[in-house]
Amino acid sequence: MATQPNRALPDGYQLLNYKIAKQLSGGGFSIVYLAHDENGVPVAIKEYLPSQLVLREEGSVVQATTAENLATFRYGMKCFFEEGRALAKINHPNVVRVINFFRANETVYMVMRYERGKTLQEEIQSRKRTVKETFIRRVFAEMLNGLREVHTHKILHLDIKPANIYIRIDGSPVLLDFGAARQTLTSEKSRLSPMYTPGFAAPEQYKNRDILGPWTDIYSVGASMFACLAGFAPQAADQRLVNDKLASARKLWGGQYSDQLLDIIDWCLQLNYMDRPQSVFQLQKALLEVVPTPEKKKSLIDSIKTTLTKEIF
Repeated sequence: MATQPNRALPDGYQLLNYKIAKQLSGGGFSIVYLAHDENGVPVAIKEYLPSQLVLREEGSVVQATTAENLATFRYGMKCFFEEGRALAKINHPNVVRVINFFRANETVYMVMRYERGKTLQEEIQSRKRTVKETFIRRVFAEMLNGLREVHTHKILHLDIKPANIYIRIDGSPVLLDFGAARQTLTSEKSRLSPMYTPGFAAPEQYKNRDILGPWTDIYSVGASMFACLAGFAPQAADQRLVNDKLASARKLWGGQYSDQLLDIIDWCLQLNYMDRPQSVFQLQKALLEVVPTPEKKKSLIDSIKTTLTKEIF
């Protein structure tokens, strides 16, 4: 297996009708580039490139490291391509827009609309003070609109985390970087390292993948809300199954946020999938519920006015 990182396509590389401008990000599964089409419109291009299976040292063509890896790579490529095909059918303001997908360089590429803004992770890190409850409720309620649409198309995200929730310049959130193909590849080929994010992945993503469902993404939503409050991810689910040290949100932030919001986070983070919200609609309904605000104390002037009014009438 390849242990060294794959070489990204060089800046200026012509990929069909797209010209690579620079690399945006890279991981063990793919590389994402900023590119421009023939009209100069910016796009984000995701290249399927699992470093455990293939290696690109020079040039542009991807090569499997072993004959055995080649079969696994091709299976994953098929899953990645099918994920792109499924996502291309979704046109929702809170879900990344897939506008093209194609094969080249012995691998596959997914072309997405390029969004301007920053990730929720960057937003959390940039805020010196506590993230406000109004911000959390608005961002997640809007993001859940997109997730509901995704689930309607029988797709699971399987990698929801603050780094994959993008906040546009206008403040609206958009879901990025789906992990369904990664999960499929891992579950079918157990010799590969797991491809999920500890702290945000649900217990069933570590084992019992046959029970993956909307509740799996909902666990990740709860973990992402937890991260907004804590500044870091909760204890990893596999560790919690052995020795659960995760304190409840109500215990950690009682008095700083509404009990209702804290209860929602704890609800989402239940280890038993049946104890979590079973649908995005159920979670969204709870999140949008109006929480009564404490009555403000009247000032001395207001009290005098009230007294005078009662005396006059």
